[in-house]
Amino acid sequence: MAEITEHMDKTIEALKHNFAKVRTGRANANILGDITVDYYGVATPITQVAAVKVPEAHMLMVEPWDKALLNAIVKAISASDLGITPSSDGSVVRLPFPAPTEERRRELVKECRELAEQARVSIRNIRRDFNNRLDRDEELSEDEVRREQAKVQKHTDAYIAKIEELLKAKEAEVMEI
Repeated sequence: MAEITEHMDKTIEALKHNFAKVRTGRANANILGDITVDYYGVATPITQVAAVKVPEAHMLMVEPWDKALLNAIVKAISASDLGITPSSDGSVVRLPFPAPTEERRRELVKECRELAEQARVSIRNIRRDFNNRLDRDEELSEDEVRREQAKVQKHTDAYIAKIEELLKAKEAEVMEI
């Protein structure tokens, strides 16, 4: 059971990470986590070469520790699929987050639902793999196998409920004006 819990926890963490990357109307430093910049020949995440601040709800500020990286950061953000136009004043990069339209918010909710469905499928795959392992175990009687499978199903239901809670919270955040 500890093994199945570990795998399911990783699925929940991956879902939280994916939800953090969904852009709502608010500025969130997590969306820059996957964007890399060339730092002396090494692809380095922006969050490791600059301070990322949220001075107000709809603005993100990136202040590089090495001012020579300013143009590289602007280029990296522009080339990413964030849909945000960075502006630089020579010392910091500002990223304005416009409030999404109603239609865009509905698209974001659909995207969140797809991410949640992927997580549910992953949880079910973990359940299936574990149940298959139980079926192949010849040391267990049929009754013991059924009992263990019932425990696994209960565990699976609990994690599916966690996914639903996360989805409901993210939908409320996205639809908030």
